[in-house]
Amino acid sequence: MASVRDILELLTRETLASAVALGGFSVLLFIFFLGKSNSFFKSKHCKLPPVPEVGGRLPLIGNLLQLKEKKPYKTFTQWAEQYGPIYSIRTGASTVVVLNTADVAKEAMVTRYSSISSRKLSNALTVLTSNKCIVAMSDYNDFHRMTKKHILANLLGANAQKQHRCHKEAMMDNMSKQLKEHVKTSPNEAVNFRNIFAPELFGLALKLVLGEVVNSIYVEQLGKTLTKEEIYRILVLDLMEGAIEVDWRDFFPYLKWIPNKSYEEKIRGIDFRRKAVMRALIDKQKKRIASGKEVNCYIDYLLSSPETKELTEEQILMLLWEPIIETSDTTLVTSEWAIYELAKDKSRQERLSEELQNVCGPNNLTEDHLSKLPYLGAIFHETLRKHSPVPIVPLRYVHEDTQVGGYHIPAGSEIAINIYGCNMDKNKWEDPSEWKPERFLDESYDNADLYKTMAFGAGKRVCAGSLQATSIACVAVGRFVQEFEWELSEGEEDNVDTLGLTTHKRYPLNVKIKPRN
Repeated sequence: MASVRDILELLTRETLASAVALGGFSVLLFIFFLGKSNSFFKSKHCKLPPVPEVGGRLPLIGNLLQLKEKKPYKTFTQWAEQYGPIYSIRTGASTVVVLNTADVAKEAMVTRYSSISSRKLSNALTVLTSNKCIVAMSDYNDFHRMTKKHILANLLGANAQKQHRCHKEAMMDNMSKQLKEHVKTSPNEAVNFRNIFAPELFGLALKLVLGEVVNSIYVEQLGKTLTKEEIYRILVLDLMEGAIEVDWRDFFPYLKWIPNKSYEEKIRGIDFRRKAVMRALIDKQKKRIASGKEVNCYIDYLLSSPETKELTEEQILMLLWEPIIETSDTTLVTSEWAIYELAKDKSRQERLSEELQNVCGPNNLTEDHLSKLPYLGAIFHETLRKHSPVPIVPLRYVHEDTQVGGYHIPAGSEIAINIYGCNMDKNKWEDPSEWKPERFLDESYDNADLYKTMAFGAGKRVCAGSLQATSIACVAVGRFVQEFEWELSEGEEDNVDTLGLTTHKRYPLNVKIKPRN
């Protein structure tokens, strides 16, 4: 990661070579943490996970240099092959226990959950989540239980999904029309899959949360009118980029008093614009509600239900923003990779087309058909396995001594659950680097199990949006293959680079399409 060089330069050139007092203070810190690290790892009373010495860990810096490529989930997976499914690393002042197989991951998320139920957020996420004011990043406490109940009841649960099905079907029809128009006007040109899918997903998110697709809005705090594309940039893309920004002070909290102005200005600017747009969107809907016009959407529920009276304005703002970004992003990642794999593999694409024809006949695929389409389900799960939208679960904090995988995990440690590593485990998956949907047709796999690949987590913190993500992605991929033949454009097969800490394709998928007879 680019900031590692900054860390080293700061510690060597500025911090240690600055004033004598600061230099003495740094030496004391060095001695303190080195001594603490040695006693921590060499204690005869605790059986701790082994510590990789890949390339030689440096005092104070620890393993940070080995993680500079910004794809730590791949590095963690490589280390697991040598050091086992559970090991410890040092990232500055912190000890991180890395879990790389489903067995130890489930033990941490289910069996030992009471000891590992807190979140450890980076400086960026602390700001961008308003200090854990969203369901996905909150600690497991009364706030989490209350807000998860609200979002399941009105937006993401089974009953809510049935009530909102018409909006999802309208989205599918819109995408189908756009693809058919592309074939009509530009039959020989590749289509940018993301340009079709992303705006429709964002529109669906706005419809579910606010009751309408907002094409433009005046934002008083920004002093201008924003288009739908600009709203998407501020509420989704900027936040995704900000969430993976690295502040070197995350690794050295005892140096947090040293300013990092460019970083702070960037993150606070992203947060300010996001909240300014959300306030404008909320104010517009408040006026609608005051006029007596009610809509079945999340904002109407949060603003009118007696059960939500205890929520503050900032909490409501964040709880409304959360499903907008989550609906708009993670489902896109899975669907885009699924179409990439199918467009690359003609035989599997045709197998899916035959299954769809046998089950749906001349009718368009709907959610009612999904239980009768095992191969479509296998494609979805295999895509989640190989291209996990969240390759590493956000760090969890161990607030009391516990055990995982037969090792002692002391309070104060952090837990990194490497979902990517779990799904690349050669002891569980045959040829894990290959995309083989047929593996999920084996009798040993239960197609009703949403959590077989760990992509949605497990236990009490299982993802609230798993049902919606599954239905949208499966119906979208099914409809696309039902109506069109897909082929990768030239050079697209090798276009597999991902963005930062995520598995989000760095460059949009470009594919050629042809209507099926």
